[in-house]
Formats: sequence, structure tokens, C-alpha cells
Amino acid sequence: MDALEASMKISGAGLEAQSSRLRVVAENMANARSTGQTAGANPYARKTVTFANELDRASGAELVHVGAVGVDRTPFRVEHDPGNPAADKDGNVKFPNVNILTEVADMREANRAYEANLQVMKQTRDLLSMTIDLLKGSQ
Repeated sequence: MDALEASMKISGAGLEAQSSRLRVVAENMANARSTGQTAGANPYARKTVTFANELDRASGAELVHVGAVGVDRTPFRVEHDPGNPAADKDGNVKFPNVNILTEVADMREANRAYEANLQVMKQTRDLLSMTIDLLKGSQ
């Protein structure tokens, strides 16, 4: 496989991985204030993304992919809110272990990585176009 084609494949894998990461961040943010369905039940647990690499035999390149989507084991936040339907017998409500600031930081990092992979794809496309134009001109 050509080096330029391999770089397209690598950056494409990066786009897909960061897109999955953004989806998980969005899910975490959307559920930041959700509670359990019944009194004292556990709320939504923050999800985490783990990346892994795999060898692409055709190009010989290492490609990134989502290795696993796991669950953050940090404790849930507990607030005293006796009027909440999810409150336990003591009036405490468990809220998700989602920190919005952490999610915003993860979102920005994933966004920057996505944009970087997109720039690699654009630059590679431009190089391929210039190569084709050069080959057309020499015939």
C-alpha cells in the first residue's frame, strides 16, 4: 500500500475513534443530573473510553480503535434532597459521578484530535491530487 493511502487509513481510524469518544462524552454530559429510577437506586455511571491499536496488515500501519467503553468507578455524589423521588429513607439522593468540567476538557481534547486527523486527511488528499496532476502533465 502506498504511504499516502496508509496515512489516509490511519487518520480515518483516528477520526472514527475520536467520534466515538465525543459520543461517550455527550452521553455523560446528557446524564450528568439523572438519578436512579427508584428510591436509593444507583444513578447513571460515567462512561470512559479506552483506545487500543491494531496492525493493519494491508498497510503495515498501526491503527487506533476504541478498545473498550468502560464505567468510571469513582463514587456517586450524594446530596440531601428529601423531596426528590429518588431519595432514600434518609433523604439522600445519589447523582452521577459526572463532572461537567472534566467532560468539557475531554470534549475539547477529542475535538482537537479529530480536527488534527481531518487536517492530515485534507493534506494527504491535496498531495494525491498534486501527484495525479503531475502525472497527467508528463504524458
